[in-house]
Amino acid sequence: MASTKPESKLEGESPPTSMPSDSQTESLPPSGVTDTTDPSSAAPTSTSPSASATGPGSEATAEAETTPALPALTPAEFRVYNRLAEQMDYFHDHFRSMWTTLYSACTSGRRPANMSLKRFLDEGLRLLRYLESHHHIEETHLYPLLARKMPQFKSSGPPPAMKALKFNKDAGGGARKKEACELLLQHQEIHKGMDELEEYIRKCKSGETPLELGVLKEKMDSWGEVLMKHLDQEVEELKAETMRKYWTLEEMRAIPI
Repeated sequence: MASTKPESKLEGESPPTSMPSDSQTESLPPSGVTDTTDPSSAAPTSTSPSASATGPGSEATAEAETTPALPALTPAEFRVYNRLAEQMDYFHDHFRSMWTTLYSACTSGRRPANMSLKRFLDEGLRLLRYLESHHHIEETHLYPLLARKMPQFKSSGPPPAMKALKFNKDAGGGARKKEACELLLQHQEIHKGMDELEEYIRKCKSGETPLELGVLKEKMDSWGEVLMKHLDQEVEELKAETMRKYWTLEEMRAIPI
C-alpha cells in the first residue's frame, strides 16, 4: 500500500490503494518453520499437588513461563516490523474521517457547512467505494501472503465471493463462515451493511426517496461497530510485537507493500 497522503474527503479522487502484484508476492521467502525445541529439555512430571493443580489462567501462565522472551528491538528494527501497521492505520484513519463526517451529520441533524446534498451523498458513496477496493486488495494480495505464517489471516476456503469489487450478498454462511478467519468474517458483516447503505444513498440521490438523517444513522449503526473493531484489530495484528513472532527482518523487508 502506498504511503502518499490521501486526497481530502471533499475531493473526488480516490486515495492510493496500490498493493503487490501476484508476481511480486512470489518473491517472498517460503514460510519454513524450524522446531528448535530440545527434547531433552522437557520438564519432568511432578507429583506435587502444587505442580499438578489447575485453576483460572494456569495454562496461560505455563505458556508464558515456557515461551522465551524476545530480545528488545532496536529503533531501526522496530520500524521494519511496524511498517505494515503504520501504513494500514494511515488508510484506516482516512476511512474513520469520512465515516465521522457522515455520522456527525446524522447525530447533529444537519449536514456540514458548505456541503451540498449532492456532495454529502457522494461522500457516502465514496466511502463505500474505498472500503470495497481496500478489502478486495487485502483479500487478493495481503491476507494470502500473511497467511503463509499467520493463522489470524488464514482461511482454508476461498475468499468471500465478490462481484465487480463488491461482496456477493449471498456469500458466506454455512461452511464458508467456519473456514474464514475472524477478519474475513468481519469483512462479510461489514459488506452486508455497506450494501444496504449504498442502496439507500442511491435512492436518495436519484430522488426516489428524500434523505432522512435518522434513517441514514440506522443504516450506519447496523455495521458501524464491527467496522471500527475491524479497523483497530487489523492494525493490532500487524504491529511490530506480533509480526516479529512470525517473520524475520529479511522477510519483512521482502514483503512488497
